[in-house]
Amino acid sequence: MTVLDNPAWSALTTHQAHLALGGDLARRYPPHLAPIAALGRRDRAALEQLVSLIEVGDSVSLPATLESVVPVLPPQLEVRLEKRLVQMVCERRVDVPVATLELLALSGPDVPEMLALTDLTHPGPFRSQTYTLGTYLGIRIDGRLAAMGGQRMHPPGYREISAICTHPDFQGRGYARAIVARLVAETFDRALVPFLHVEEDNQRAQRVYRDFGFVERTRLPLLVVQRVQ
Repeated sequence: MTVLDNPAWSALTTHQAHLALGGDLARRYPPHLAPIAALGRRDRAALEQLVSLIEVGDSVSLPATLESVVPVLPPQLEVRLEKRLVQMVCERRVDVPVATLELLALSGPDVPEMLALTDLTHPGPFRSQTYTLGTYLGIRIDGRLAAMGGQRMHPPGYREISAICTHPDFQGRGYARAIVARLVAETFDRALVPFLHVEEDNQRAQRVYRDFGFVERTRLPLLVVQRVQ
């Protein structure tokens, strides 16, 4: 296994261990950062530790197959969603022409608009303090947040690019490409390798990422589990 086979676990046991809730069997990001969890092993004991990290009614995502989890799933947890994500990695710089745009560092005052944009476009889970996990950049047009993206998980040697999204009113103008280009460059400047996850059926996004040198590494199974009692 490599650190990208279980990226959340790799991050939460190394560079982001200071953020982690949990122990040796299961860990998660605090709810205000991201509804993402990971298992150190896939058995009943690990899932029972995971139960203790989730409030009743709340959900988390974790990389696992339905077949591996259901036989040992505690009664407090129910699987709400099963899907696969395409994991893409960019191992070398590629010179991609992008529009010259002003990219702004996003912070606390931008949170309401960041939440509104991610709620509208669904680039993946985004919570009120997700932006503190790394650099988050935005493009404003006439004062409106038109596009954004940033960094989330940090396993050893890698940095995840996440939450890339553009408001429907501003699509097709190259805003997302400009943000991805800056984030990729910053990641390489820190001697890290950029990686990301994208929905299997989002072929348009995958084509954009390939332009920057991203290649498919694997397809990760993902479950969303909810604590129901």
